[in-house]
Amino acid sequence: MLNLKERAAEAAVKHVKEGMVVGLGSGSTASIAIKMIGEKVRDGMHIVGIPTSRDSEILGKSVGIKIGELKDHPQVDVTIDGADEVDPKLNLVKGLGGALVREKIVATATTMEIIVVDDSKLVEYICQKSPLPVEIVRFAHEATVRRLERFGCVPKLRMWDGALYVTDNGNYIADCKFDRIDNPAKMESDLNLVPGVVDNGLFVGLAHKVVVASDRGIRILEKKK
Repeated sequence: MLNLKERAAEAAVKHVKEGMVVGLGSGSTASIAIKMIGEKVRDGMHIVGIPTSRDSEILGKSVGIKIGELKDHPQVDVTIDGADEVDPKLNLVKGLGGALVREKIVATATTMEIIVVDDSKLVEYICQKSPLPVEIVRFAHEATVRRLERFGCVPKLRMWDGALYVTDNGNYIADCKFDRIDNPAKMESDLNLVPGVVDNGLFVGLAHKVVVASDRGIRILEKKK
């Protein structure tokens, strides 16, 4: 019997068709989707995968997916990715897995961005449960962290195995704990104006469908036109 993540991934993978350019998301649920796409490839489907992280690239190759780059495939037909939070307007918090910058680049190039989650990721407002990951350059990162504090959050540099976590892009991540974010579009823009900030985990207006799995079954939330 499929668990919640597997059920969500299965519903999303149904959108993958022959000849598509497919964004390969990062994280546990996206990894399940990549493996399911690999099964389609083994059955004869031809697609090109655009990975959003080194991990998704390695996994994609291991299951037989042909890996491409955005420079050769600037338009992605569908991307299947996860999220750490989803609000009622389908704004997202992403980045607890560390791949937010590449995920956002691929999402921006995608015609159909499908987010797969279980119902624990649904929130009433942004940062209800999760901190907001902000990727920052290493140079003078202490100064950048101090500037982030001016937004009313408590930033904490992410650690991994006793050392500062380093992203695929060679940067650090500050996990910023906000009480709540009521205007995610403005916050996304304002944070990205801070010198030293590469990008942040607010994904505003990028998700087209959110596949939500729960004990009651699968439901699809769609972006309002």
